[in-house]
Amino acid sequence: MMGIRRARRFLFLAAVAVAVLLLHAPPPASCADIYALIYKGCANQSFPGGVAPASIAALSATLSAQSASAKFYKTSSSSASTASATSVFGLFQCRGDLSATDCAACVSRATSSWPGVCGASVAARVQLAGCLALYEVSGFPQVSGIQMLFKTCGTGGGGGGGDFEMRRDTAFAALEGGVATSSGGFVATSYQAVYAMAQCEGDLSTGDCSQCVTQAVQHVEVECGGAPSGQVYLDKCYISYSYYPHGVPHGGGAGGQQTAKTVAIVLGGAVGLGFVVICLLFARSLVKKKDDY
Repeated sequence: MMGIRRARRFLFLAAVAVAVLLLHAPPPASCADIYALIYKGCANQSFPGGVAPASIAALSATLSAQSASAKFYKTSSSSASTASATSVFGLFQCRGDLSATDCAACVSRATSSWPGVCGASVAARVQLAGCLALYEVSGFPQVSGIQMLFKTCGTGGGGGGGDFEMRRDTAFAALEGGVATSSGGFVATSYQAVYAMAQCEGDLSTGDCSQCVTQAVQHVEVECGGAPSGQVYLDKCYISYSYYPHGVPHGGGAGGQQTAKTVAIVLGGAVGLGFVVICLLFARSLVKKKDDY
C-alpha cells in the first residue's frame, strides 16, 4: 500500500510540475503580424466611371488560387465589354519562410484589400508584412526594379555605436552572400543580436537579385543610419533588420516561434518520460505488494 501511495503522490506532483511548466512556457507566436499593412501604392488614374473592370476580380481569384501551392506567381487577365477590352497584369510574392497555408491567407487578405485601399485605380500595390500583391493595367508606366518605393526606420540609436554598425553590416554581408545561392530569393540571418532578412521577386535571376539586395542595403545604411531597425522596399526586392541587444522580445518574430516550438518539444518529451517513470514505479509497487502477500 505504501508503494501505491508513493506512486500516486509522485503522479500528483508530476502533474503539478507539468502544469507549472506549461503556464510559464512562452505562447506560440501569433501569425496575425503577417497581415500588417506595410505600405500601399495607388495610381492617380482611375478606371472609366470609377468602377474596376471584372478582370480585376478574376485576377484576384487566380492569384488567391495559385497562392495555395506557390510562393510567387504572376499572370494577366482580360475582360471584354461593348466599349473596350481591359487587360490587367498582376502578381503575388510571399515571404520565403511562410507556410503554404499562411501564404494563401496573406495573399487572399492582400488582394481583397485592393478596392478598399486603392478604389478603382488602374494600378494598386499592397505590401503586407508577409506578402505582396499588385495589379496594373496593361501599358502602365514601369519603374526600375531597384527604385526605392518605401522605407521605414526605427527610432533611437542602435545602442552600440560603431559596434552595432559592425554587427549590422556583417549581417547585411551575409544577406548579400546568401541571395547568390538562395532558393526563391529569400534569406534570413542573424549576427550578434542583429536579425536581417531579404526577399526578391521569384522570377529574378540570381545576379539581378544580388544587385537589388545590394542596392537595398546601401539605401538602408543611408536612410536609417544608426537606427535599431529598418526596412527598405525596392520595386523587385526588400530587406529588413532589427537589433535586439537584450534578446528577442517574448513571443516575437521567427526566434519566438522557434522558442515556442522547442519548448513544446521539450515539454512533450518531459511529460512522456514522467509518465514512463510513473508507470514503472507503479508496476514496481504492485510487484512488491504481490511479494508481500
